Parts: sequence; C-alpha cells; structure tokens
Amino acid sequence: MGEIVVDEAVTVEADLNYLVADGAKPVTYAYDPPDGRPRRSGTWRGYRVAIADARVAPPPGGPTLDRNGFELHAHRSALADFSDPEAIGSIYYRESEALLRRWTGAQEVVIFDHTLRDGAHREEGHGVRVPVRYVHNDQTFVSGPRRVRDHLPPERAQQWLEGRVAIVNLWRPLNVVESSPLAMCDARSIALTDLVASDLVYRDKVGETYAFVFNPRHRWYYFPRMTPDEVVLLKIYDSAGGGTARFTAHTAFDDPASAAHARPRRSIELRALLRF
Repeated sequence: MGEIVVDEAVTVEADLNYLVADGAKPVTYAYDPPDGRPRRSGTWRGYRVAIADARVAPPPGGPTLDRNGFELHAHRSALADFSDPEAIGSIYYRESEALLRRWTGAQEVVIFDHTLRDGAHREEGHGVRVPVRYVHNDQTFVSGPRRVRDHLPPERAQQWLEGRVAIVNLWRPLNVVESSPLAMCDARSIALTDLVASDLVYRDKVGETYAFVFNPRHRWYYFPRMTPDEVVLLKIYDSAGGGTARFTAHTAFDDPASAAHARPRRSIELRALLRF
C-alpha cells in the first residue's frame, strides 16, 4: 500500500483513542463494576489523525458496506418519538429489517438489540448510554458466530452458520449531529495485527469486542452534520472472505469544527444478524 495523500480542504484533524497493547486482554464492563474496578481497563492514548469528509472526498469506489465496511443512506423513519421502547420494538425494528434486506440483499434479518445514546448524559443509565470514544468494533471472529447461536434456536443457527452470515449496525442520529460525530475506518486499511480481542462483561454473560492499536495507514472518514433522515450501515462481522469487508473500526470524536454551544449528539443503533 502506497503513501496516503490527504486533501486538507476536506478533512479535520482530531485525536482518536487507541489501545496501547501490553499483552493483557482489556476488559470493559457494561455496568458499574463491583469493588471499584474501572469500567474500562487498559492503557489508551490519543493519536492525531486526519478524518475525511466522506460526502465530498469518499474512499475510491465507495463507501460501500462490503468494500469499506460502511455506507450512508437517506431514509425518513415512520417513528418520530424514540422515547417509547415498545414503539422502537414494533415500528422501528420492523421498518429497519425491511431496509436491511433491501440495502444488503440479505435473505433474512434478525435484529437482536439496540442502544440509545445521548452526549448530554454524564453517566450511563435509564437505558441510555454515552457515545463511545474509543476505537473499537462490536464483535470479533469468535463472538460473531456466538451471537448467531445466542439469538437463534440451535437448528436454525446451524443452518445460518453453514452459509454466509453478517452482523450489521444501523446507526441513526436523532438530532442534527453538531458534536461527537461518528468516525469510521476504511476496512481495507486495517491489518489483522491491529486487532486486540477484549472482554465485554455484562451482568449475565461475557461478550468479546475488538480494540485497535494505532496504525498510521488507517484511513478515517465521517459524514458531517448527519440528520435524522440519514442512516449509516456499519459492518460489524462477516463470515465471507475474498476481499469482502469483515468489520470496521469506529468511534465518536471531538470535531474541531463543532461550535462551543453545539448540541449534544443523540442517536440510536440497531444490531442485526443477516443471512445471505
């Protein structure tokens, strides 16, 4: 891979938090852990990177979900009030399943959870989390297939795992994004040596995610001032090979272009199993 040339007119520079690998497996708790342990272990360091405006300077040929690990779509949801969990589960899930089938070509889609985020919250709670400011991917090559087994009956899960299976996040802002936008790394610029498997501890189980160590070859993109009528698809896991993007690193970041009085970002992300 040759040297990356960045057009400064369509980029911002920001610090992204990468893991400093020390041989220990990082641990993140999805709740306040007991006996004073930190919510996130490991040493993290901010690296200044260029983040390109994907609206005007997209990656060559993209961005597409299977090439780069992310893509943007215009769509107005039928749901206007995301404060009602029952409406999210009935209206928004059903709507999103249809969108994922249409946009990805998947034969079956099973949404297994969602997360609401609000940058105004100083602490997590009441079903709302803060934007994640560490470079990560939500699943690993181990936990991806395990998610299929967790959410499908055994015979159906085995049928799925005999073919191509993917996990995709559908990410939608709930207000115009003025702060804490989402940065996404072109999957083609990620090396396997950049990945560090990390435990994600819930009250009833332990999942696994990827943290990332810094690599100057990473190519970062974002979509400035996304609106609630736009959604991003993020590739979180894919069993396919042959050059298909299998995941993408992503993180919230402090946009230097944000005004001092910028509104906190609010968003919702759905996580879905896809069978092809």
